[in-house]
Amino acid sequence: MTAVIALALAELIVVMAAHVVAQRSGLPAAVLLVLAGIGYGFLPGPNLRLDPQFVLYLVIPPLLYGAALQSSLTALRNNARAVISLSVGLVLATALAVGFGLSAVVATVPLSLAIAIGAAVAPPDPVAALSVGRRAGLPPRLTTLVEGEGLLNDATALTLLQVAVAAFVSGSVSVGLAFGQFLLAVVGGVICGMVVALLITGIRRVIIDPLTDNVLSLGTPFAAYLAAETTHGSGVLAVVVAGLWLGHHNPSQQSGRARLQTRAVWRLVEYVLEGYVFLLIGQQLPAVIRGLGSYPTTTLVAASAMTVGAVLLVRPLWLWATAHLPGRLHARLGGDPQAGNPPLSGRELLALTWAGTRGVITLAAAFSLPATVPSRNLLLFCAYLVVLVTLVGQGLTFAPLLRLLRLPGSDVTRALTRNEARAAAVQAALQRLKELRDADPELREVLDPLRRAAESRQRRYTDRVAMLSGIEDETLPVDERYRAALRARREMIAAERDELLTWRDTGQLSDADLRVLESELDHEESILPTPHRE
Repeated sequence: MTAVIALALAELIVVMAAHVVAQRSGLPAAVLLVLAGIGYGFLPGPNLRLDPQFVLYLVIPPLLYGAALQSSLTALRNNARAVISLSVGLVLATALAVGFGLSAVVATVPLSLAIAIGAAVAPPDPVAALSVGRRAGLPPRLTTLVEGEGLLNDATALTLLQVAVAAFVSGSVSVGLAFGQFLLAVVGGVICGMVVALLITGIRRVIIDPLTDNVLSLGTPFAAYLAAETTHGSGVLAVVVAGLWLGHHNPSQQSGRARLQTRAVWRLVEYVLEGYVFLLIGQQLPAVIRGLGSYPTTTLVAASAMTVGAVLLVRPLWLWATAHLPGRLHARLGGDPQAGNPPLSGRELLALTWAGTRGVITLAAAFSLPATVPSRNLLLFCAYLVVLVTLVGQGLTFAPLLRLLRLPGSDVTRALTRNEARAAAVQAALQRLKELRDADPELREVLDPLRRAAESRQRRYTDRVAMLSGIEDETLPVDERYRAALRARREMIAAERDELLTWRDTGQLSDADLRVLESELDHEESILPTPHRE
């Protein structure tokens, strides 16, 4: 037990160190953690083996749920055809291409098992791609497509994997039965996810304590996953549906204090889990390599080249083909101009191609293959190589590619929308103040200072809107006066905090009262915008 605790603590230190290095160097933390895991895996001492059941039941649900909470149900609905094309059509196309190709070049691998490993390597993991893409300025629409694909494609891949393994065990497969299983998994996952989401919504109506609300939030993904898996539905899809629904309705269901705590809790959960996951991916390389001793080099090269090549080629071909379909079919990926979604440009398609990094779900699916299947170690090696090539190779080059492509419509457009929304919100607040003053004229003395402060904010936002509306080069301008005001306000808060500490240290203020006053300052400081969110 002591060795396990020491290993967990050491890996936590590595996770923190990798994020510090990533922030200072600009390198993706996911890539640094995978490389660190590979290095550690070859050192003597205890190592962690990937348990697919542990990953699928305890790691994937909270990661998917945390991502779904931050996703936009409205944006996904507006891009539904493109998301379905990527999360269903592209996954099936990749799995079949890998399956037929692998079974053709390696005679000892049956077609059913080849399709099973194809299903394992088919779904991209959006975590690494988005962590790099958001920092490099990936446009909102592409972010939505990557999020939607990553949230929904796992259900397609895992269902296809189960069907392929069942076909290998039974020796035959019925297309109708396979389609029925897939349909059952999808419908069951959606129903279970909605039932859990509505149940959580009902419970929240009687919850006042933010801590209890957060405990409920932590248990939600596991409840959705177990409910779906018990009824033969897709647990992954149930978690995603529950997260999207609750994330969309949280503004009206949760109190402000509960939302602040929920965001902080899920940021911490994602930070720790993602760190351990990427380290775990790296640590599997020695175990994968040890199982390859009985395979000729030509077989290893042929199998790995076919698997990696199919994964890398099918994605751009699918994106190009679906973006150039004629007529109404063009909207599957090309967009719907009448709905405000113009067709994706060639540069956007290239960026979307590079976002196809694979991750832990691929390894968990591959490791879930029964130990008795032929050529299992070879299949594990092929899956691991796909993860390594896409995660490290594409992860390291994604940010430079985005900078080279110079995709339009990112920072300026989003800043303009935010300031327009701020101005509209302040106008609504001013209208409410007017109604209060009209209802009770005696409140004028209390309401006038609030009105003047709100009008000052509105002028600042409208001036910012006017400036951003005239920008043509998509470069977010630097407002030095605005940033100076933010720095001054932070200095004021720091001075207030120092004075409170002086009162505490001289015995004039208790620690309990200090925490109350300090919390007020912390909340005020937390709402000050960062420069990239002006």
